[in-house]
Amino acid sequence: MNSENFSLSEKIVSQSYVRQGLQARRGHEQLVRLLLEQGKCPEEGWSESTIELFLNELAVMDSNNFLGNCGVGEREGRVASSLVARRHYRLIHGIGRSGDIAAVQPKAAGSSLLNKITNSVVLDVLKFSGVRSVSSCFVVPMATGMSLTLCFLTLRHRRPAARYILWPRIDQKSCFKSMITAGFEPVVIENVLEGDELRTDLEAVEKKIEELGAENILCVHSTTSCFAPRVPDRLEELAFLCAKHNIPHIVNNAYGVQSSKCMHLIQQGARVGRIDAFVQSLDKNFMVPVGGAIIAGFDEDFIKEISKMYPGRASASPSLDVLITMLTLGASGYKKLLSERKELYTHLAQELKALAERHGERLLHTPHNPISLAMSLDGLQASCDKAVTQLGSMLFTRQVSGARVVPLGVEQTVSGHTFCGFMSHANAYPCPYLNAASAIGITKNDVEFSIKRLDKCLKALKKEGNVEKHEPVTVTSEDPNDQTVP
Repeated sequence: MNSENFSLSEKIVSQSYVRQGLQARRGHEQLVRLLLEQGKCPEEGWSESTIELFLNELAVMDSNNFLGNCGVGEREGRVASSLVARRHYRLIHGIGRSGDIAAVQPKAAGSSLLNKITNSVVLDVLKFSGVRSVSSCFVVPMATGMSLTLCFLTLRHRRPAARYILWPRIDQKSCFKSMITAGFEPVVIENVLEGDELRTDLEAVEKKIEELGAENILCVHSTTSCFAPRVPDRLEELAFLCAKHNIPHIVNNAYGVQSSKCMHLIQQGARVGRIDAFVQSLDKNFMVPVGGAIIAGFDEDFIKEISKMYPGRASASPSLDVLITMLTLGASGYKKLLSERKELYTHLAQELKALAERHGERLLHTPHNPISLAMSLDGLQASCDKAVTQLGSMLFTRQVSGARVVPLGVEQTVSGHTFCGFMSHANAYPCPYLNAASAIGITKNDVEFSIKRLDKCLKALKKEGNVEKHEPVTVTSEDPNDQTVP
């Protein structure tokens, strides 16, 4: 209600009561005013009532919610199901226009405002998470792989003669397919083994630049967040090489926002050399449903160019999800989650190391990977050829999700390219291993229960006759500690 309606209300209800209600309403409005004024993530999270009030205010600014609206076009924000309308807070028009995902829609002022505010809030999050010099970003309703493809397609207009993308190997299908889908030829740069870690082969990168010619290379496609024993690429050195040879540089920062180390690498890379854009997933970093990513960079014009490359309008759902989440958490709540994740990484490493020692294995030494850990499975492999892969299925049936078992010698063909030793990021890594990660939102219970179940699985596999078949174990919510291995 506006001030006039509050004044009229005083004729119906006691003036003191109405004024108290007006003050409460102004408290909500003050939070909204600061958001619009500053364009930053609020330091403290908002209540659900404030968020819903704000979203309802945005919704009534869209033409499909006008009381007297009479639509005669082909796309008028009509929704058959009221349940669907409520799910989207009646923000039906999506974001952008046919020529630009960042453009304002004349008949959807509320949805357009939502889009602009979300991009501004997310930019603030990227800055306080470690990339302080980032100048522009936008939320795109595609996951990381397709968002990378959009970046490569934009670069095609700048470098029409280029055919190749230099890609330090990471065994993850979507980032490889992102280059194929864009119509380019990935040039796989094998990693080098340093201790237990797989690191960027800078010498091989430079040799490939000289061999292929800088003008024929679309970009270098590097990676930050990854599964151990691979570690983040040497971003500073790669950025320096890209600046030296005038080659664009796109960074796959899929779940790196939650890691201060990954964000620092991007910041330093941009400072000493060249990083044109970096892409990060919404679901992995902000705990929202799958389907969105953030494309960010240090050149506002280039980021705008990428946004204009997106064909047509787009779903507002990812923008709405991440805005609601960040308004709920506030900057302080998000920073707390980042801090807890880092603490639990140390706890997970300690528990995994102790478990490994009890079973004659070892925690691989990968200090440059701030999220993922790996434990060797040499002893398990020696006991039975099938034991390593069997461990993966046993963990899954025991509701340990996310643990990743990597056997030796797996071959996988992805879009016509055959990878030897697939999943291990190398043709012949020295040992099979198991991955576990401390990602944002992980709890101490997650660590303790997964370690306990892993311990039982390893014991069972080392007993003669327990390798071939293992029935699933039912985990009851009443007693999650009561686990038995058949």
